Amino acid sequence: MTRTNPATPAATSTAHGKRTATKKPWYGTVPGLKIFFTPVTTSPVLTGEEDAAGSAAAVSDAAVSDVVVSSRRPVDVPPFERPGSVLRASPGAAARGWYAPRLAGAPSTTRQAEILNTGIIGAPTGIDGVVNGTDTLSSTMISHDAPTAYNATPRKLTSPNVLIIGTVGSGKSSFTKTVMVMRPLLLKNHRAVVFDKKDEGGEGEYACVTRRMGTEPLRFDPDGSGTRFNLMDPLIARGTGLQGQMLLINAVARIARGDTPATEWEEKATRYALQLLFEKFQDTRRAATTTDLMPFLGLVPTDQGLSGEASERFHQAGLSIRFGLQNLLETYAGVFDGETSRRVDLSHKLTTFDISQLPDSGPAIPTVMAIGNMWLMGRLREERGFVTNVIYEEGWHMIGGPSAQLVKSNQKLSRSLGISNVFVMHKGTDIPPDSPGYTVVQEAQTVYAFRQDRPEDARWAQETFNFAPDTAATLMGLNPGHCVFKYGSNPETHIRHIRSDWEVEVTNTDSAMAAGNATT
Repeated sequence: MTRTNPATPAATSTAHGKRTATKKPWYGTVPGLKIFFTPVTTSPVLTGEEDAAGSAAAVSDAAVSDVVVSSRRPVDVPPFERPGSVLRASPGAAARGWYAPRLAGAPSTTRQAEILNTGIIGAPTGIDGVVNGTDTLSSTMISHDAPTAYNATPRKLTSPNVLIIGTVGSGKSSFTKTVMVMRPLLLKNHRAVVFDKKDEGGEGEYACVTRRMGTEPLRFDPDGSGTRFNLMDPLIARGTGLQGQMLLINAVARIARGDTPATEWEEKATRYALQLLFEKFQDTRRAATTTDLMPFLGLVPTDQGLSGEASERFHQAGLSIRFGLQNLLETYAGVFDGETSRRVDLSHKLTTFDISQLPDSGPAIPTVMAIGNMWLMGRLREERGFVTNVIYEEGWHMIGGPSAQLVKSNQKLSRSLGISNVFVMHKGTDIPPDSPGYTVVQEAQTVYAFRQDRPEDARWAQETFNFAPDTAATLMGLNPGHCVFKYGSNPETHIRHIRSDWEVEVTNTDSAMAAGNATT
């Protein structure tokens, strides 16, 4: 018994349910009409049966005959009769053999069909901000910028502050230069201010980057040949008022006196001295300096009705602050004695305060950072509309001591002025848990944790930033250039920092070691 297969233009004979031969259409031998010859007509019939003896003969006979003899090969029977079949979209075309017949799909289960829809790992971040690197799990791009995320609608962050921690040689310095300074400068109305602490060849490590941006770093030298910062700069009072100036004086006095906080009497004596100073210099062109403040510290108000004993105590409190500030001025006269240098401004997209030559111990570095922080508040109040990344290298000088109170008290003002504070340090255990600086760390909603060598440092990061429990072990095994990144309430991500050849050249911080390996 034979039947006609509508899927082919010629009849197909069957014997015991097996296809044997298919006759070519009449136009298959006409040269001009071969273009209408369907490809499936000449395709071998896959039967799933083995016929090794007759396979070669069948192929040779088919080359000289009008009959296509089926070639049997040891293969599985495919789900469709013809290879390359598609769904039948046109019945007419299907009748002419251009489409294979539709077959019912095989029943399956969700568990069996999982392989047909493999999971795709999405990127942990969007495309806003600047490129940080790549996610090691999904190999997707990581893009993030704290001010951009803070200004997003809806907001992705509630604080634009950033914390970067990592041991020496972990790659955090190169990452900071690239992601926090150089790349954000490409964005509109973005600029950066850096307190450069690391010495490299007799100057700060940001000196090369600063010069490539068309300006010179502001160098602070103990011998007085560099930049000066006036503790009483008018911009400080203009930005934060008498209260801000008061906080700065108290913080600097505490730093100068070995972290001894001011008493209530000393705070009152300082406030009274500032009031007298402002009254004297309100109509003068010359800016008041720290030296001008000294004579007023120790004066006793006559209209307060103080007793003789109280007056003496008030006088002694003022003298205590005066002596602490005088010691600072005498030790670092070339840094803090006098008006602020004219070169100190924000006329360029990158401003660098080179404090690499100041001694690591002592009050110089935290005092420069404290004055610079308050000076920025006043300056940015007059130049709104910019986003400013303020990078504190060796940031524990700023948030690990008395200056942390300045940062904490000015958090709201900093956000309104577009300031994103970036604190870079080796480990978080340098910050006392009960200090204002620890609160500043907890409020930072963007964290980059590079390698931590000590278990207690890794555990501190894991507990403080609510990382997964196994992240502590991950932190201790990170390669250079790798870090654990977390922003907002999102889970942490293991990223790899990637730099261009130009960025590698500019951000290299091991020039001295590289010089030792140079060959001539």
